[in-house]
Amino acid sequence: MLRVAVCDEDTVFRERLCGEIDALADCEVHQFESGGALPENGDGFDLVFLEVEEEKKGEIKVAEKLRESGARVVVVSSVTEFAFAAYEAEAFQYLCKPISRERLVRLLKRVREEQAIHERETFLVRSNGCHYRIEKGDILYVENMARKVILHMKHSEIAYYAKMREVEEALGTQFYRCHRGFLVNLDAVKGYEAGNIFLKNGECILMAKQKYNEFAEVYGAYLRKMQKG
Repeated sequence: MLRVAVCDEDTVFRERLCGEIDALADCEVHQFESGGALPENGDGFDLVFLEVEEEKKGEIKVAEKLRESGARVVVVSSVTEFAFAAYEAEAFQYLCKPISRERLVRLLKRVREEQAIHERETFLVRSNGCHYRIEKGDILYVENMARKVILHMKHSEIAYYAKMREVEEALGTQFYRCHRGFLVNLDAVKGYEAGNIFLKNGECILMAKQKYNEFAEVYGAYLRKMQKG
């Protein structure tokens, strides 16, 4: 389900837009009088409609911060000159008031399609009472330790309770079970030898000796696929 925020000081416009979005998509819609009224971290919104007018040019800065938090920002204005400003802020889209139903339908369809792709490329885990959405590409390898698994990523680690088999299925074919205790991202591999896999970040993880031939075949096929792609 999409989390959507509509930020506009015009109550009538804001409520009408919220109603149309709610009718067109499976989403959770929230209203704010301005972008400045949003929580500082964006509160995990997937899509934010942000009003920008002549007297509210500072909202472009808000758009930039929201984009950095991962939200798709749609700049909404009755002034066409802000189309370029929206482009400079790398906004998801610019819409000029009044917003036609046809344009809104196209926009929400595009968001849903991108969200579906994003969800396939991310991995949701729960650790210490918090939920984290992890980019699969950021995971270098997964380590099994007692009843927990540890996601070793480029800049951090997250440990949580799970079975290694379940993690392996969730991560897909880019990850290879090289050892009972390790699952490696093929893209993170720099080289290998009997018993060891060397990663691009300088770490070395174990590879079961009986896995050597299969790993060589799987990794070779992965490299050939990358060269073609």
